Amino acid sequence: MMKILKKFWKDEAGIGVVEVVLILVVLIGLVIIFKNQLTSIMNNIFEKIESKTTSLF
Repeated sequence: MMKILKKFWKDEAGIGVVEVVLILVVLIGLVIIFKNQLTSIMNNIFEKIESKTTSLF
């Protein structure tokens, strides 16, 4: 039983998955915190794109 617990403790195969999950949690948190700023930036970008494309045609 002790050998199994020691082997499980030393096994690092799941560490990569944990790192990816933590990075995703941080990114989602940042998006939630800065939602208003990101929305206004995206709206400005799309307004500029729309005005430039309408001037071409």
